[in-house]
Amino acid sequence: MEKDIRVNYAKRLRALRKKHGYTQQKLAERANIEYKHIQRLESKNPCDVKLSTLGKIAKAFKIPLAKLLDFDD
Repeated sequence: MEKDIRVNYAKRLRALRKKHGYTQQKLAERANIEYKHIQRLESKNPCDVKLSTLGKIAKAFKIPLAKLLDFDD
């Protein structure tokens, strides 16, 4: 179950990034996090993510955190 959540989030993150026209590097810069961390979050076996990191990513997309976690979009 936990891995399913991470995989769904990885897919959501990748889709949002592409929708906004960002490369992984550009998203990392906008979110002020390491590029490698974006790579790990989008990988086939994504790592766990901190709430503070989710907040930074949501801010980079200029969307509320709840929207970032909405997998039904």
